[in-house]
Amino acid sequence: MKPRIYINDVAVRDGFQIEKNVIATETKVALIDMLSQTGLAKVEVTSFVHPKLVPNMADAAEVLAHIQRVPGVAYTVLVPNLKGMERAVEAHRARGTIDEINVVMSVSETHNRANINRTCEESFADFAVMIGIAKAAGIRMNGTLSTTFGCPFEGHVAEQRVMAFAERYAALGFDGVTLADTTGMGNPAQVKRIAAEAVRRLPGIEFTLHFHNTRGMGLANVVAGIEAGIVRYDGSLGGLGGCPFAPGATGNICTEDMVNMLEDMGYDTGVELDKLLAAAVKLPAIVGHEVPGQVMRAGRTLHLHPVPEKLYTQ
Repeated sequence: MKPRIYINDVAVRDGFQIEKNVIATETKVALIDMLSQTGLAKVEVTSFVHPKLVPNMADAAEVLAHIQRVPGVAYTVLVPNLKGMERAVEAHRARGTIDEINVVMSVSETHNRANINRTCEESFADFAVMIGIAKAAGIRMNGTLSTTFGCPFEGHVAEQRVMAFAERYAALGFDGVTLADTTGMGNPAQVKRIAAEAVRRLPGIEFTLHFHNTRGMGLANVVAGIEAGIVRYDGSLGGLGGCPFAPGATGNICTEDMVNMLEDMGYDTGVELDKLLAAAVKLPAIVGHEVPGQVMRAGRTLHLHPVPEKLYTQ
């Protein structure tokens, strides 16, 4: 029997954060509300980053205040530092809308400095404080390990270092760990090997895989991850996103393309693909440019077309 696969969408945070045009709060809220109705397991709705650094996340608290929560959907936010944690917890206490806080560090020392201006040890020191704050507020904690599958500055990342960092997250009391292919450098053989070892070492941790499609291997990596025993996957509606501190990194794997593939393969994702596509087709108008998603253009695999009339007239 095939396992249930849980799909998380990160477009409103990961996708919108790098858009040049400022996206209206009401537009974000409307899109999140559409996503909430699709059957997704989790929606990453915003980030409590400094508004001058990421203008599209300046309305984090306001977005959280206006979304319509749907039972069964987890709402998560990204928090980059202690100041962001304080803002997130304040917003949660006002509205009770945050189920999970996601923190990020890179396995690569160079990328961690470029991305968040911290050493890896400084990041872990911050997390040791942040998790206590989150737990006191009744919020789950997830820790992301960026550049798990390769760094654009350092190249290959030692797999033992990945495992050691995942174990440190677990030792701090984190509920989940995301292994992220920030630069789209991972390949299916590598993904299967690392994912299987992570599950073997830390069976009590909820692992998520986060892939980018920079080199066209994103969906193949999902299949490899499932074969290794991981059942939670991030995607981005329309394939939006990309790390500003990873040269050449394009968008995340496309949520609706992933759901279509898994549906065709016989997996239960709990996601209504037609509702997801109805949200995806709105993205070009929202962001002002085309998006990479394929299924939103071609239609789901069994979207059939009329038989050409000429076949009846010959």
